[in-house]
Amino acid sequence: MNRLVVVSNRLPMTVENTSAGKVVRSSTGGLVSALRPVLHRAGGCWIGAGESNDDDPLLDQIASREGFEMSQVFLPQSLRNEYYTGFCNEILWPLFHDLQSRCNFEPRYWHSYVEANRRFATKVSSRARPGDLIWVHDYHLMLLGSLLQQHLDRRNMLYFHHIPFPPPDIFEKLPWRQKILEALLGFGLIGFQSSRDRHNFAICVRRLLRDAILKKVGNRLSIVRQSNETIIGTFPIGIDFEDFNKLANDPSVATRARAIRNEIGTPYLILGVDRLDYTKGILERVKGFSTLLERCPGLQGRATLVQIAVPSRESMPHYANLKNKLVEKIASVNARFAREHWTPIHYLNQHVSRPDLVAYYRAADVALVTPVRDGMNLVCKEFCASRVDETGVLVLSEFAGAAEQLRTGAVLVNPYDAEGVATAICNALEMDQRNVSRRMRRMRNVVRRQNVFQWCGHIFTSLDAKKTRGGIRSYFGDSFEGVTSATTLNQ
Repeated sequence: MNRLVVVSNRLPMTVENTSAGKVVRSSTGGLVSALRPVLHRAGGCWIGAGESNDDDPLLDQIASREGFEMSQVFLPQSLRNEYYTGFCNEILWPLFHDLQSRCNFEPRYWHSYVEANRRFATKVSSRARPGDLIWVHDYHLMLLGSLLQQHLDRRNMLYFHHIPFPPPDIFEKLPWRQKILEALLGFGLIGFQSSRDRHNFAICVRRLLRDAILKKVGNRLSIVRQSNETIIGTFPIGIDFEDFNKLANDPSVATRARAIRNEIGTPYLILGVDRLDYTKGILERVKGFSTLLERCPGLQGRATLVQIAVPSRESMPHYANLKNKLVEKIASVNARFAREHWTPIHYLNQHVSRPDLVAYYRAADVALVTPVRDGMNLVCKEFCASRVDETGVLVLSEFAGAAEQLRTGAVLVNPYDAEGVATAICNALEMDQRNVSRRMRRMRNVVRRQNVFQWCGHIFTSLDAKKTRGGIRSYFGDSFEGVTSATTLNQ
């Protein structure tokens, strides 16, 4: 049977050499949490960067338990620094999140990005079998379209862009803009999180690649260039709803949620969960909460913000500075408002286990998901999937991709508007339970229906309806019941 080959910068698990021997670490982030259950069910192969030229026997053992192969692309440390830390995180990440003032357009970073993509292409070409679906993920590997089409059938090659795609006025600042667009059009299909991202990409192609022909085909966009067609679609990523729902119903998780409430000791618990990243709007969120305490003194001693910030890219100066600023800001708010037996903000700069995370989701009265820009943001979907009691209010940034899907239930805010965020939190805490339950029920229905398996089915169907429609169930069983036509896409 043809396999699914996932290609991303990181593997879901990596083997690290330490002084104590080899250690296996699970990767974090939305991409891994979304795709791991897909490959677990589908089988196939996951290709990502590693610390060895050869595939590790320990990794093979873990992969066997997971139900799919894992293969490493070796990148020497110097190359990885300039490709990943440099080009990906000092250029593409800030630029695509509308924060171009943070960019460092260093030419040698580009050459390392090209070399890293070339190494990935070599590994994929050596592992792929005829007829495999090659699914490349995210901004780290945008050049694989042009590199792989020299060896593989481009009709079986798809790319998904997890982060925002900027409008042309911002994208044009990238010195290598045209080469990246040309490479992306080497894929047979490109998927985006939101209609805004797809629109931005199309306008960039129209402006920078004059020979490209764009036309609407049903709910999709077709781009033809040099006799090659690429289908462009909007496919908002989902989560494994049933997995979170099941865990949230576990009695031990419910017990832990009650314990969290008792530890906090206030009537209202407001929750933030993020990677420690400047795009997540954590500093702005703390300012909004501080404004809430100023404007609503009756909530002092009664409302607590629990902010979980998972460590991320700790060796990079921007992230170290963010961590220091956040600690200082939280300390300032706590010093200003704290009372005996009440600390306004509880800050957890650590990894949290899945059961503990779901317990926090269940314990919270309000989830604050307020990135300044985000491709999707799966925290808000995990929060909804975990609310088996159909309570809890989601305060969501209008600049998160998830806002398109969850706007009928979430309270939308501009994260830069501290007074607006404060008002939204206050309104959420005062909302009557009937309205709370109605809103949460709507969002849970969306997250349940548009889950990660449905997301995959839509993408594969759109890639080539005639070729893959019959094979979808052979990959994923009954999870794709009803996904039979590309006309169901992009709703």
